[in-house]
Amino acid sequence: MDKLRREKRTLIALTRIYCNAHHGKKFGMCCECNELAMYAMGKIGRCSFGKNKPICNRCTVHCFHPDYREEMKKVMRYSGPRIIWRHPILALRYYIRKIKP
Repeated sequence: MDKLRREKRTLIALTRIYCNAHHGKKFGMCCECNELAMYAMGKIGRCSFGKNKPICNRCTVHCFHPDYREEMKKVMRYSGPRIIWRHPILALRYYIRKIKP
């Protein structure tokens, strides 16, 4: 699986964890979380760095609209520590990528 596809998959997993806890959706996502995930996946897909894309919080170009960026920060803060229990391989790959420069 290539890097961008894995990042999109991780993003969906993080958003689902957040939506489940905050909006009570057991399967899938609510409209708000789905909109946020689709927006973020679109931005990841159109990243100007392509396959050499850094992790978004280390990127020099912030392409997210400030409102979406704040929402995504909330999702990441909540779901980041919890993804290890639901998707350990995705979490491990993400943390390794986060550590590597």
